[in-house]
Amino acid sequence: MPFFKKIIFLCLLSLLSRPAFALGADEFLPPDQAFKVSAKALAADSIEISWDIADGYYLYRDKMRFESKTQQIRLGDPDFPAGQTHHDENFGDMVIYRNALNIPIALSVENGASSLQLMVQYQGCADQGICYPPQKTTFDLKLPASAAKADPIKRLLKGAQNLKLNLFEDELLPPDQAFEFFAAVKDDHTLHVNWHIADGYYLYREKIQFELLNAEGVNLGTYDIPRGAPKQDEAFGLVETFHNELGFDLPLIRSGTSAQTLTLQAKYQGCADRGVCYPPMSKNIDLALPVALQPPTQQPEAQELSEQDQIVQSLHKDSLSVTLLSFFGFGLLLSLTPCIFPMIPILSGIIVGHGNRITTGRAFMLSLSYVLASALTYTAFGILAALFGSNLQTAFQQPWIIGLFSGIFVLLSLSMFGFYHLELPKSLQAKLHNSSEIHRDGSLWGAAIMGALSSLIVGPCVAAPLAGALIFIGQTGDAVLGGSALFMLGLGMGVPLLLLGASAGKLLPKAGNWLNSTKAVFGVIMLAVAVWMLSRILPGEVIMILWAMLLIFPAIYLSAVDPLPENSSGWRKLWKGLGMMMLAYGLLLLIGFSLGNSNPLKPLQGLGLTTAQAAEPGISFERVASAELEARINQAAANHQPVMLDFYADWCISCKEMEAYTFADPRVKQALKGYVLLQVDVTKNSDDDKALLTKFKLIGPPAILFFGLDSQEKTAHRIIGYQDAETFIKSLQRFKS
Repeated sequence: MPFFKKIIFLCLLSLLSRPAFALGADEFLPPDQAFKVSAKALAADSIEISWDIADGYYLYRDKMRFESKTQQIRLGDPDFPAGQTHHDENFGDMVIYRNALNIPIALSVENGASSLQLMVQYQGCADQGICYPPQKTTFDLKLPASAAKADPIKRLLKGAQNLKLNLFEDELLPPDQAFEFFAAVKDDHTLHVNWHIADGYYLYREKIQFELLNAEGVNLGTYDIPRGAPKQDEAFGLVETFHNELGFDLPLIRSGTSAQTLTLQAKYQGCADRGVCYPPMSKNIDLALPVALQPPTQQPEAQELSEQDQIVQSLHKDSLSVTLLSFFGFGLLLSLTPCIFPMIPILSGIIVGHGNRITTGRAFMLSLSYVLASALTYTAFGILAALFGSNLQTAFQQPWIIGLFSGIFVLLSLSMFGFYHLELPKSLQAKLHNSSEIHRDGSLWGAAIMGALSSLIVGPCVAAPLAGALIFIGQTGDAVLGGSALFMLGLGMGVPLLLLGASAGKLLPKAGNWLNSTKAVFGVIMLAVAVWMLSRILPGEVIMILWAMLLIFPAIYLSAVDPLPENSSGWRKLWKGLGMMMLAYGLLLLIGFSLGNSNPLKPLQGLGLTTAQAAEPGISFERVASAELEARINQAAANHQPVMLDFYADWCISCKEMEAYTFADPRVKQALKGYVLLQVDVTKNSDDDKALLTKFKLIGPPAILFFGLDSQEKTAHRIIGYQDAETFIKSLQRFKS
């Protein structure tokens, strides 16, 4: 069972009451019983952490971490005893401990501190194949009286002794001893590589590279290097490093089946903890590949990459100019999806709000400010999401934030109806006027703020280009290239908004009653955006009432119920007709609300008027929690059924679009017959949701994953972002083939 699956299973166990662990002899112990940890002060300047490890359980050495929460006390290096070498299917060869474990740690005490708050983190597993999540414990230790007032003469002698040891310590190990590299053939399509790293040395993750030599018809597939410990390096900046052990698999893509010998060349670089770094190293190992068990024609996935993986690969290979141009094109394509639509009325309202002061140049500058701020926000949250594992767009979908932003739109709409005027204080207006004439009303800054907030809250959209850029940043740490790509993506998405700004000065009049009517129209549109946002957090019935109000009230202002005067103009008749349509649909929504419906697009569903449509059910997903996902996939494989797993969130625009258009298509329903349809709802962005997204290396929804009859995901067929029915059916056909 893979490591992350073990953790997910243990998370489920932790939710059960403690008496459940005693139901039978085969049940697993709670972590505090499997690993009984304690800590005590040994002397004035040393402590000891001890574990009593139950039979059939073990602890990882590399998963232990100790931290002093007392500022006046620093911890020395832990004195780990020799352990056992255990081969882990995810981490390679690891050092583990069983039965009893004692780890002494030296202390450096300053300013007479007499107590220590110690944080201990550790992780272990059971021999039966289940691993526990990382455990944290805090101890409050009273130090012996002499620890607070240690003899200064003894301190001086000890410091001199340490200095002497440092001056005459052993020379650095040769590279091959500090970093022992091994490679072996795991099977006909896989190599396994690992390093034994000496104590006091570490290896850079970013400097690891592989190449096949004398390997005709064999290429390296896409491989994943495990995550390392973050380190701020003076030469390379923020990097990831490995201590003690590192191991992982290298997939092979073979065009033939015959046995052959090839050479694997590994390049890597590391340093000693004392501050001395080795030059880049290279080592070649000859490996004998056996006869391939399957012909190449039966392995289409070996050479096929998913769309986001192809983008990641191109980022590694393409020049900077080609990469940036490609992402600008991706942005243009994304601008044609619903991700950008809600931003159009927001920007239009900003432009219209200027009234008779608007010019073509001014409208374009407002649009440019809005788009640049939006693009910069995409860049910032993308880099942070990739480097630190967080998704700011997801974080901004909290109910109170959605409610606050919806309230802002309501306030803006009311100002367009003429209830009040929103403007800066006179003193601030004067300062802005003195600094720059173009900023005299602060509107450029206002447009920029709205653009930044809109990109996070109004249009959360994950597509393959965005996911590819974030994966690339996470793999390489090249925030400059990845961030630049995201900025160009944001600019491409903003092109329709720039066109809107360039044309607004010509399309809008300079003054007159028509302008007031236009502002009222955009006020209604802003209210519609507010209701659309609230639909993520409010019950469907409440949203039905809000949509009805939004249709009926403006219809009254459009004279829907008033008689037309004689000799009315064509425009007046047009507006009355529009008002009557709005009034009629608003009344239908009220009827639908009284019937208990919650879908504004089908207000009369269940009334007996839509029997033909209702007879054909839509796609029904089975909602699963992260803890039960693996078991459900295995059950489907046992029944010889493929699995489609859909990642969904209420705040995901593209998810709603897939639900309304793609999954509702009869051809899609027919194509999915025989599949087990599972869905994970990550709306709450809980710790389990984050862990599941991390496990599958996803940035966020929408994402659709396919699992074959072997319970393994077919990563080459992942679908990231929106696909219409035609494209989705083609993707499904490729998976079936």
